Amino acid sequence: MPPRAPEPRKGMPSPELTKTAFTARFNSQFKDPAFGPLAADLARIADAAWDGYINARKSPVTRKAGEGFADPSYDLSVDWIAARDAVKAAQARHDDEKGPMRFLLINASSRSEHTCPGEMSKSYRFIAMARRILGGAKGAEVNVLDLSRLTSEYGREIHPCKACFSTAAALCHWPCSCYPNYSLGQTQDWMNEIYPMWVEAHGVMIVTPVNWYMTSSPLKLMIDRLVCADGGNPDPSSTHGKKPKEAKQLELDGWDYPKHLAGRQFALVVHGDVEGAQNVRSALHDWLSSMELRSAGPTAELDRYVGYWKPYATSHDELDTDTAIQLEVKNAARVLLKAVQEDRLGGNLEAMQGLKPSRQK
Repeated sequence: MPPRAPEPRKGMPSPELTKTAFTARFNSQFKDPAFGPLAADLARIADAAWDGYINARKSPVTRKAGEGFADPSYDLSVDWIAARDAVKAAQARHDDEKGPMRFLLINASSRSEHTCPGEMSKSYRFIAMARRILGGAKGAEVNVLDLSRLTSEYGREIHPCKACFSTAAALCHWPCSCYPNYSLGQTQDWMNEIYPMWVEAHGVMIVTPVNWYMTSSPLKLMIDRLVCADGGNPDPSSTHGKKPKEAKQLELDGWDYPKHLAGRQFALVVHGDVEGAQNVRSALHDWLSSMELRSAGPTAELDRYVGYWKPYATSHDELDTDTAIQLEVKNAARVLLKAVQEDRLGGNLEAMQGLKPSRQK
């Protein structure tokens, strides 16, 4: 017999706000004097938001789970159902042998010319180089996920992971059901659009700068929210939403930890100014490999420095003259392309065949 689930541990202080504190925080987003004439309307809206908050209406619009779920009578969030349907449609596109080769290019830099600091990132330039290679291939379709939009576009959010998996694997739903949480104002979450991008892809290339020895903060947010792709539960009704003890029991009864992104090929470009590039590249390799994605090969994984110990002000100029790294990025894209081509044909051709390294040891 499997062991009985332990009681969830409690003891942290409550974060619940008083109505006065809640209203002040809610109204703090309307500092623009243009909202002044709307004060009475905003007060009524704040009262409605308070009612949702104090009554914990996380998912106010639901429908019955229906056939195919562990508990057909459970009220599932319509937001989660829409996200699940989008993921299923993406999986069908991925599995369509007659469909195009699908590539996902991810610009992980938060830097953008459309907000401060007023200049594009080198990561985006690398993405453009890779896109020209992959987009020019016959039968290829390229999708770019530009994470700099978290800093430059209104209403773009990736909310942090709530670490449900650490309580029990079955409590982490695939796709994530933690958001949107309307009662806490945790809305406009981008991940329900991002999950299908990963699912439909046959090949993924991530380009990230090194920020303080680590990935960029936008990339780390996305990485954490992809935990549900690695062992997550595709049926929230089996845990009746977020019932931790039920999820613990499911895991202890025997959980199969499904790998929802297994088999996809990946490439990595990590670039820094001074230090940390190798460690970041290694960490990303380990993360993707643990989800059973497959590296397209050593040539598809780069950790490099642009303008090493040079002024930041001239870093784009340094990239202009560093033709070796430009060729390396293009070769990484070529290797990823060949790996996906061979993977779809069921072959095992060495992806580097015919490519000359841009740097000789």
